[in-house]
Amino acid sequence: MRKKKIKGKVVYLELEGGIWGIVDDKGRDWMPVNMPFEIMKDGLIVEVEAQKVSDFMSGAMWGTPIEISNFQILPS
Repeated sequence: MRKKKIKGKVVYLELEGGIWGIVDDKGRDWMPVNMPFEIMKDGLIVEVEAQKVSDFMSGAMWGTPIEISNFQILPS
């Protein structure tokens, strides 16, 4: 699968004991399966390089699962 850049806001959701996600500037929801600790801050603006994960199951049922390979914190 191809890597893509996603720019958006980090969100923390009270689902399944709490999950971290990213909502991009088009309103799409992304659920990182490997959210880096450095960007686990609700409201942080980031750009991540990631690829979709097709074989991931979660009870949260929120967003498209992605695996982050690189990230950058952007000014808010």
